Amino acid sequence: MKLQKFDGYTFVEGGVCAAQGFLANGIQCGLAHKALSEDAPSPTAGKKKHDLAVIYAEVPCAAAAVYTTNKVKGAPILVTREHLKNGTAQAVIVNSVNANTCNPDGVEKATKMCQLAADALKLEESEIIVASTGVIGQVLPIEPIAAAVPELCKGLNPKGNAAAVEAIMTTDTMPKEIAVSFTLGGKPCKLGGMLKGSGMIHPNMATTLTFLTTDADIAPALLQQALSDVVKLTLNRVSVDGDTSTNDMVCVLANGKADNAPIRTANADYDTFKQALYVILLNLARMMARDGEGATKLITCLCEGAPDEKTAEIVAKSVITSSLVKTAMFGRDANWGRIACAAGYAQADFDLEKLDIDVASENGRIAACRKGVIPDFSEEEAARILEPEEIRICIHLNSGLCSAVCWGCDLTYDYVKINGDYRS
Repeated sequence: MKLQKFDGYTFVEGGVCAAQGFLANGIQCGLAHKALSEDAPSPTAGKKKHDLAVIYAEVPCAAAAVYTTNKVKGAPILVTREHLKNGTAQAVIVNSVNANTCNPDGVEKATKMCQLAADALKLEESEIIVASTGVIGQVLPIEPIAAAVPELCKGLNPKGNAAAVEAIMTTDTMPKEIAVSFTLGGKPCKLGGMLKGSGMIHPNMATTLTFLTTDADIAPALLQQALSDVVKLTLNRVSVDGDTSTNDMVCVLANGKADNAPIRTANADYDTFKQALYVILLNLARMMARDGEGATKLITCLCEGAPDEKTAEIVAKSVITSSLVKTAMFGRDANWGRIACAAGYAQADFDLEKLDIDVASENGRIAACRKGVIPDFSEEEAARILEPEEIRICIHLNSGLCSAVCWGCDLTYDYVKINGDYRS
């Protein structure tokens, strides 16, 4: 999948370790799903994938985060929200396999993870962000984490991003990390991030666990504003399966080591930084959509010609969340009526007689709807256009100047297999 490039921003290696002053690590501490019966072993016991990660900043950071809107929230979110009330943090500890959600001792275990990391890093407990992902409703065993944290923190290094991103993966089939360099007032800066997300992804904030780091100097309030604004345009416009997780979180740490003029107002440097966030989160969002559970295609839906951006977003989201559109894309079935139908039941007003739809890919472009009518087309040409990895659905409402883009994936047999067998 091709990265979306922007002038003034250069992709660099390093992920969450790209910015100066950040270290990371990941290890396998031995977390496992609970056995499905008393006489059966845990189905994940003995697997060697990393399951515990830490990100560490050498100095205190401005910090910001956005969380799931699900009424059921993982215990780590409750703890992290308290810790970030002052807008600062210095480290992140995160585990996969177990979400630590809907458990009677969840907050106690999340707090203990912070204590363990703080002791190993010689920080205060309140300076730690904690996150978990995995199976909901199983008690998190703290003993393997406690035993592993000293080794985990001892192994922190400026190239530990690869080990860290492996540790946060669940059903992800590929690591998702990215970083860019850019300038603020002539000073070179970097911003990098890593993301996990493959299932339980729906545009209702934040759809993922995402961790971002930057050496830019920016005030916590402006960092929060930039993150909140950009998430709405990126991660909040992705859907894989219509489910919003209980543990979704996006957080960013800014340590100021780039020595740029501190960003304390919404000035030109703020706009440059905010665009860097957009470059990172846009590409991570696309990676997440492409790696949807069982997916074979990335679906990009652009809605243009809307009277306002909200209308465009609602229509685009309606299309990328449609199960019938998603299965048609998987089967390379040029059933354009499914796209028109999904646009039509969107909770937004538009004139059907003005509706135009094109479907495109690297293999070409074909008219799927003109003024609300599906025209004659070549099935052979349509099948060829639907063959590549990325399909673009282009909707024009012909009613204004506003637009929005959303991302999704096809729906395949493997999605059911993965989720019917998730705990094993």
